[in-house]
Amino acid sequence: MNGPQAHWLADGRRLHLNHGPIDLVIEAFGEAAEVRAACEQAVARFQTVLPELVEELLALRRPAAVIPRPFAGPTARRMEAAVSALAERFITPMAAVAGSVADEILAAMVSGRKIERAYVNNGGDSALHLAPVQSMKLAIAGTGHGLADRILVRAEDDVRGVATSGWRGRSFSLGIADAVTVLASSGAAADAAATLIANAIDLPSHPAVKRQPAFEFAPDSDLGARLVTVGVGLISPRETAQALQAGLVVAEDYRRRGLITAAALFLNGATALAGDFPTSRSDRLHPSDQIKDLVHA
Repeated sequence: MNGPQAHWLADGRRLHLNHGPIDLVIEAFGEAAEVRAACEQAVARFQTVLPELVEELLALRRPAAVIPRPFAGPTARRMEAAVSALAERFITPMAAVAGSVADEILAAMVSGRKIERAYVNNGGDSALHLAPVQSMKLAIAGTGHGLADRILVRAEDDVRGVATSGWRGRSFSLGIADAVTVLASSGAAADAAATLIANAIDLPSHPAVKRQPAFEFAPDSDLGARLVTVGVGLISPRETAQALQAGLVVAEDYRRRGLITAAALFLNGATALAGDFPTSRSDRLHPSDQIKDLVHA
């Protein structure tokens, strides 16, 4: 595996950071000198993020409990804090790794800097920075059924993270959600909650759902022998509504407890919303939009 890599994308505004499975796109807005310094700080912090996680990987793959365990690395501590709040259901800190890495790099990026807006996009799970009176539009792509909308996050909103989970995504899922996008106070919190809401959208034992043990795809998976979804066939509108409702119950519980701000649940062309999740199907992305790369699918 190569060491940490950093290079500017063709537009000259966005910085691409890559190390093993971590693949980030970052961007900051403000005075040129401040933006440059912020990006340098992000690159410096990025050098050791993956090695730190590897040192504690065995423990990070173990189920969380409601009392957070002590971890040495700051990113690992972010992961543990995010999942311990949800530990009434099976979850490991790995469910929050993408969002936690985004949070960690963003924190390093803006530390001591005067930045108006910034984001760290970790494969679709993102952390946001907004100075007072600032706002940011994010594009979300939901389900592969043609839904593509934007949401507006304002500085006064309690939203600094957005994450998406589902069986069609990069990570394993125990449920059948095409996608669940969550808005929360941090990338880590959004990542962990999206995982569990997506797991809850399910039709147990349904013949149209194909599942296999996680270890058959990844021998070292934190999910072990748990059955992960590898295919979803034909399900009826009634069954779709039933599965979405199961996920909505979990999402609303998290929202009432203050763990998330909002969630959008997608399955089989249908959508369910928890909380204030402003979308506009008539709004079209324009190539000049500053956040056009923040697409979650």
